[in-house]
Amino acid sequence: MTQHRYLPHTDDDVARMLGVVGKPTVEALFSHIPERLRAKRPLEIEALDEGALLAHLGMLGARSQPAIGAVSRDGAALSFLGAGLVPHTIPTAVDMLLQRSEWYTSYTPYQPEVSQGTLQAIFEFQTMVSEILGLPVANASMYDGASATAEAVLMAERVTGRRRVVFAGAVHPQYVETMRTYLSAEAATAEQLADVERHVGIGADGRADAAALEKALASIDDVACVVVQQPNFFGVVEDVARLAKLAHDRGALLVTATAEPVAFGVIAPPGATGADVAVAEGIGLAIPPTCGGPGVGLFAARADLVRQLPGRLVGETVDKDGRRGYVLTLATREQHIRREKATSNICTNQGLIALAFTIHMSLLGKRGFTEMARLCLAKTEYLKGKLAALPGFALPFAGPTFNEFAVRVRGGDAVRVVEKLAEEGIFAGVPAAAPVLGNASSKNDRDLLLVAVTERHSRADLDRLAARLDEVAR
Repeated sequence: MTQHRYLPHTDDDVARMLGVVGKPTVEALFSHIPERLRAKRPLEIEALDEGALLAHLGMLGARSQPAIGAVSRDGAALSFLGAGLVPHTIPTAVDMLLQRSEWYTSYTPYQPEVSQGTLQAIFEFQTMVSEILGLPVANASMYDGASATAEAVLMAERVTGRRRVVFAGAVHPQYVETMRTYLSAEAATAEQLADVERHVGIGADGRADAAALEKALASIDDVACVVVQQPNFFGVVEDVARLAKLAHDRGALLVTATAEPVAFGVIAPPGATGADVAVAEGIGLAIPPTCGGPGVGLFAARADLVRQLPGRLVGETVDKDGRRGYVLTLATREQHIRREKATSNICTNQGLIALAFTIHMSLLGKRGFTEMARLCLAKTEYLKGKLAALPGFALPFAGPTFNEFAVRVRGGDAVRVVEKLAEEGIFAGVPAAAPVLGNASSKNDRDLLLVAVTERHSRADLDRLAARLDEVAR
């Protein structure tokens, strides 16, 4: 065995481990991986000292172009990217407080007598999520918005005793795929999985087609829940109250999934419009985008569903002397009770990201949260007006939006326009290209561009994007 500088195991160590698992060689551990996918030669990795390694990593990092929502400068790009992850301004104080050693060294707070700080922080997080989503009970966070949506579907199945799910309107395709992965564990074949799902498209206004949903629900007896994104993938604000009534009339739950929770600073939260379970992705309010790294899933539900809530839950109580304290309660994970009765197998999750979310929300307060939402809305409406006035550009959906919207690009090729602008440091948005199952917006969506605007953009940024889109599309 070749010794590597960063791998401490000796040949004797490896031999003993192989003996325990009953394998003759290390290669035999990976025999299930197809031969064509296995490396045929050692990796060409040169051992470097710390200084050389840092210099090398710095060189690689310098080749990347960071995206910010401000006039491009110092090599950074002007970004209007969204489609599920819209970053906001994160105060420096968030990172400074997050770096305190007690947060970095904390793990799952099983011992309340030594974990009161962590438990209180989680309790505050739950309270904020409950207020934002408008439902009385929230858990201690999930992995991300997509997995939280899947957990909500499984929860609906447990509550109703049913097994089918209907996706209403433009639900984020990655959320749908994550739900499929979770649901596939219950289906033996792809045909059975397809039988569990039903997709209802959007109407001319960009909202879920309520008439089609009503018809679909009437044809299925065992629908556990209807899942709707609010605002939806195209940024359109859904009429959740109407969809909730249709679901409830058929004995199903209404689940809302939200990629941009800041929207609830200006529109009614899901709980106020009839949602039984509401989930969201909170990473945009916690840390910068991480190229697919950790998120923070927000999860809230009606109070009577609390015993089916997945993940951890922190409760407030008093000790024998009447002093306030915090504890884990109703812990229904498989680590705590019989596996067949567990409501989730979520483990450590991204507690540190949830803490960053909590710190930021504490700094903003209710007034700051609402002001951020109003800024996003106002700037988005300004840009929508600018783009709609350009020759050949059009807004395909009449429904109201928050801080993301679709626009049809003159020339019919949003990908080409995006690539052209990226060459000059402007990320104009995300080409839609009909990614949503059940999308009835157009026979050809190659001209659809999703544009996201936040409080970070100035009027000069918005004017620059409109001008360059007009020039490039010509």
